Amino acid sequence: MKKKIFIVFFQIAMLSFAFSQEAKDIVKKADEKAKGKTSIAAITIQTIRPGWTREMSVKGWTKGNDLTLILVLAPAKEKGVVYLKRKKEVWNWIPAIERNIKMPPSMMSQSWMGTDFTNDDLVKEASILEDYNHSFLEDVTIDGRNCYKIQLLPKPKSAVVWGKVIMAIDKKEFMMLHVEYFDEDGALINTMHCSDIKLLGDRLLPARMEMIPANKKGNKTVLIYSSLVFDTPLNDSFFSTQNITKVK
Repeated sequence: MKKKIFIVFFQIAMLSFAFSQEAKDIVKKADEKAKGKTSIAAITIQTIRPGWTREMSVKGWTKGNDLTLILVLAPAKEKGVVYLKRKKEVWNWIPAIERNIKMPPSMMSQSWMGTDFTNDDLVKEASILEDYNHSFLEDVTIDGRNCYKIQLLPKPKSAVVWGKVIMAIDKKEFMMLHVEYFDEDGALINTMHCSDIKLLGDRLLPARMEMIPANKKGNKTVLIYSSLVFDTPLNDSFFSTQNITKVK
């Protein structure tokens, strides 16, 4: 009898692991589609508040999950500001004071340049693949598209911003279409919705992302891709503190 009970529990455990691995593979596929081996993007970011709207233009480079560089092109006040991520380190170059500042982990949850994105959202310090456990919740429909609804819970020793992330990924095209971010107490903090699906580079992807805070009525940040190029060779040395002051 005990042997049968052990076998049943073992089978349940193996089935649970298989579903978890399959959920992680779907998240990985969506993540890799959006990034490629490398990517170079031109992006407009609109910060919208009840009484005003502010617009920024940025250029971003990525290589895998470990290397990211973001250059602010406009407005003039912030032109030349650079954010650099190398593995778990994040640096911020501020040309107005000619300082290169290493950002502590405590700053990852703070607003990125006054937007509704966090520093972690923009430079992806936390890996959605390695820092979380993944599980299926249910099938959902987002803007007429059939999607997997997947829950991400942080691993015990992971230093991450969010206590829980729930994302909807298109079943056919493996696009991330809707993401909800929760704090450690389970309260919804931000919702990101992706739309305006079109060919970016050679891939069908959302060109518009809206980040909407849950408790700030009338506030949102809109990120719009005007171009996205994949798999251009980029040396690791491009993503260096030496290059951070030279990139254009």
